[in-house]
Amino acid sequence: MKDPKPSLLPLFPAAGAAATVTTAATVTSSSVPQWLCNPSFTGDLSLINDAVSSLPHSLNVVEVDENEEEEKEAKQQEKNHHSYELLEEEEEEQEENFDGEKYDERKKNKKKSDRKNKKRKISKEIGDSKTKSIHAKDYYFDSHPDPDNLAYGSLYRMDVPRYKLYNPEKLSGFIYQGLYHWTQRVSTFDKDADIDALDAKLKSAGRYWSPNNAALEHHNNIKRFRRFAPKSYLHFVPADFIPLSDIPSSAQLGDESSISNNSVIEESWEDEVLRKTREFNKLTREHPHDEKAWLAFAEFQDKVASMQRQKGVRLQTLEKKISILEKATELNPDNEQLLLCLMKAYQKRDNTDVLIGRWENVLLQHSGSYMLWREFLQVVQGEFSRFKVSDMRKIYAHAIQALSATYRKQFRQIHQTSKPADSAMVYLELGLVEIFLSLCRFEWQTGHQELATALFQAEIEFSLFFPSLLLNEHSKQRLFKHFWDSDGARVGEEGALGWCMWLEKEEENRQRAMKEESLDKNDEGGWTGWSEPLSKCKETSTNLENVSHNDVTDEEFNAEIENENIEREDDTKALLKQLGIDVDAGTSGEVKDTLTWARWSEEESSRDSDQWMPVRAKSGAVTSIHGTTNEEVDEQFMREIVYEDVCEYLFSLSSAEARLSLVSQFIDFYGGKISSWVCTNSSSWTEKILSLEGLPDCIWQNMRRLHDDFIKSQSKPGEFSLEFLLDSARGIPQRTEMMKFIRNAALLCLTAFPRNRILEEAALLAEELFVTKMNSSSCSGAPCQALAKRLLKCDRQDLLLCGIYARREAVYGNMDHARRVFDMALLSLAGLPLDLQSNSPLLYLWYVEAELGNNHGCNLDSSSRAMHILSCLGSGVTYSPFKCYPSSLQLLRARQGFKEKINTLRSKWMRGFVDDQSVALVCSAALFEELAGGWAAGIEIIHHVFTMVLPERRSQNHHLEYLFNYYIKMLQRHHEQFTLSKAWESVTHGLQIYPSSSELFNALVEISCLYTTPNKLRWMFDDYCHKKPSVIVWLFALLFEMSRSGSLHRIHGLFERALANDKLHNSVLLWRLYVAYEINIVRNPSAARRIFFRAIHACPW
Repeated sequence: MKDPKPSLLPLFPAAGAAATVTTAATVTSSSVPQWLCNPSFTGDLSLINDAVSSLPHSLNVVEVDENEEEEKEAKQQEKNHHSYELLEEEEEEQEENFDGEKYDERKKNKKKSDRKNKKRKISKEIGDSKTKSIHAKDYYFDSHPDPDNLAYGSLYRMDVPRYKLYNPEKLSGFIYQGLYHWTQRVSTFDKDADIDALDAKLKSAGRYWSPNNAALEHHNNIKRFRRFAPKSYLHFVPADFIPLSDIPSSAQLGDESSISNNSVIEESWEDEVLRKTREFNKLTREHPHDEKAWLAFAEFQDKVASMQRQKGVRLQTLEKKISILEKATELNPDNEQLLLCLMKAYQKRDNTDVLIGRWENVLLQHSGSYMLWREFLQVVQGEFSRFKVSDMRKIYAHAIQALSATYRKQFRQIHQTSKPADSAMVYLELGLVEIFLSLCRFEWQTGHQELATALFQAEIEFSLFFPSLLLNEHSKQRLFKHFWDSDGARVGEEGALGWCMWLEKEEENRQRAMKEESLDKNDEGGWTGWSEPLSKCKETSTNLENVSHNDVTDEEFNAEIENENIEREDDTKALLKQLGIDVDAGTSGEVKDTLTWARWSEEESSRDSDQWMPVRAKSGAVTSIHGTTNEEVDEQFMREIVYEDVCEYLFSLSSAEARLSLVSQFIDFYGGKISSWVCTNSSSWTEKILSLEGLPDCIWQNMRRLHDDFIKSQSKPGEFSLEFLLDSARGIPQRTEMMKFIRNAALLCLTAFPRNRILEEAALLAEELFVTKMNSSSCSGAPCQALAKRLLKCDRQDLLLCGIYARREAVYGNMDHARRVFDMALLSLAGLPLDLQSNSPLLYLWYVEAELGNNHGCNLDSSSRAMHILSCLGSGVTYSPFKCYPSSLQLLRARQGFKEKINTLRSKWMRGFVDDQSVALVCSAALFEELAGGWAAGIEIIHHVFTMVLPERRSQNHHLEYLFNYYIKMLQRHHEQFTLSKAWESVTHGLQIYPSSSELFNALVEISCLYTTPNKLRWMFDDYCHKKPSVIVWLFALLFEMSRSGSLHRIHGLFERALANDKLHNSVLLWRLYVAYEINIVRNPSAARRIFFRAIHACPW
């Protein structure tokens, strides 16, 4: 008996000769090498061989061909062929000299007979295997090598190995069948020709993957077989060997899924669909009012549809999803989330007209839902075929009026029952503010900037400065019309007093005029008889004369209008000719001079920068500004905003949260710097980011800092520049006037919100920008010094204003003056009321941050001052100016005092009452521990505080988000003293809570550039873009690739993936960045033109 043929895959003993295979040698080795410790190599396979040998002859024996001589020649060639030469990936043609035509014909006949014999043998074997079981697709271990692997030194680049699928019902235990591949007996160089000769049925049974194999792999009924090492062999495994994991069989699949103790069969996709459908049906029947169950059931239908290739099947799945949601909304008619999900499903199926009709029916039944109105506005605004500015204004008016009516109804009900206002009413008012902000952004982006400014002015006057009179809504609007049509200054203008104060002034002037008139009448004496005034008689006679000449006057007036129109057309033609545009050329004419378009663009940009304030009708100075022409006067009158333009969008606000939100977003809208007042997970932040045209300062500064770091780290700087990310429409003249406008508005709003640190800081920062732009010369103090001193004279007990002013002085390097202001404020704490003393933690923290910010290098004086300030806060002693470093006893008292104060916060934070003062106290305690005991002690303080708050409350509180950002900055300061995992876990955990935080993404990029590879950061960005997409994620991903001069294909892919997302498809900022990237970086104007037209279709406004 001959020795068995050796095998390249030592999973099983190699088979014998190819002619007859009846038995196989058993692997018995007394001394097993260390690298052969896998049970697959050392196991006793005699049972497998016995089982294989007991099978019918048709399964293990391959029939012998009738042509025995050819087979002997093949065997002899195989024996002699012991070495292979490595070939290139592409086979080279072998040039051989053949003598005569007879040899060619004999070779062709031989190939044909070989193909027929091989087809017959393979089809016979496949037919026999089909008779053994109903299932035709089995899983085989192929123990025979492929000669191509030796010929090429590796797998051929066009060949991907494949294996037969395992069938658990056909085989039991570890019974496997070896399949002899037909390519073993075929020359390597004739492989492609032989494959082409086979039919489609036999191609699918080949060694390598084909389109049929790929389709079979995605079949829904496939069950995957998983092998793992049994527990009994674990004690034989050496320490340097990593075995396969011991995975128990799933409890859901039952006993049928387990083949043996070390194998499991996973359920197929069809089985999973049936199982989950049964589970969802049972869950929705038992809990019909469970919103999450219905939403999960509908989301599962999306997963099912994604696995379908046929469009008809996907539409059927969509219909099933719609029917599920319709049933859910029928059982839960007031659930907004279910209604939103249903309308989004309708949007995928119905056309625009049908969808708008469905939305109108839903909004008639739920007119007081802010979420539904917001979604409806986004749908209509993004519909290119139906978009009209006038229609959008009507829809916005309907939304505001409906929400306002719902709020007034609820307010009357609460007022009659004498119940306190609940959070639902505050939420409704905040929703009203969001809808109004969306309207103002819409008007601004469509070019109606004067109307947007007038809307802000009217709403702030109407909501914050209304007179204290018991008026209904209609009477209130009639009174406001009188104020709007008057010459009184409005919010943001010089000399503005507010509607209430203006009304009081008007009443005083009216009373004074009545008194003067009564005094004049008393001086006239007695009655002199009835008589008409002379002016009245003249006016009457003049009117009688005008009546007789009405016809002549109308004709002359019409003629004058026609002449003015003709002159205006001539002036327009002359102006266009000056620009280089020939009007007489018609539509066929094309302006080829690029300077013409450049001048036109500059002119339009300057007009946008200047014309953002509405023109007052009764100012009298409009017609005489710099000797303007009649056309300019007419244009200025077109910019006039009358009461009828704003009256439909006015509504009243009663809660302080909604009023402060309106003012804060107004300041932020016009580019003012303002402290964070809202969490990045809130809807207002999301709406703001989605509707941005340019980057706000808070995000742009982080991106600028990252970009500068990338440039410094690169030996060869790239061509990318962040300048095109700025909003080019806001030049220096526009920002200068806007800062003045914001300063005036913030100072006026301080009368409605006294001692509000957010508005005070916004006013001082706007004053700085305004003074800096107007006067570029350097000054000794902060630019806002005069305004701060004027405000402090009006209210000397405003400690937070003192702290804000001192911080601004420290920023400009005037540390001595800042210390005097801080010391003065802290020394006056003892004589102030308790409600003002509660602001002391903020003042102490600002003082410490100013000292540490002044700590350049190893300045021990600033650190000592900081420890002294924190010791006074922690111990609770009266503040005294710095003299020396605190003693050990003072430090011990301060540490104990901080612990006690933090423990008192536990009850408040557990109930959700988190404010600025408590967060400042925690930051001060962490900073004290960082300076006294090291960074680990400071971080431990913040960790302990986070345990006081429920996880779901952390995601919606902007105070806690500020605290987490403070914690990340502390980690970044000491990144050299701990491992990567500490910082990485902290940042990634924060991004799970705040996925739209620009601060956390900035920290992620900085830490990744220090410790990890670029590919890992790309993987992180791809993961967040897929799971929690937002504009912030894509911006930082694009910044990372552009700053590192990444692949153009990846940058294009990032843009396309971002804009393909349903939530981000209408982002104006992303479209503008894409166009600017093509123009400035790629320098491909044709691509930029195509993207521009796509952007117009996605954002028609």
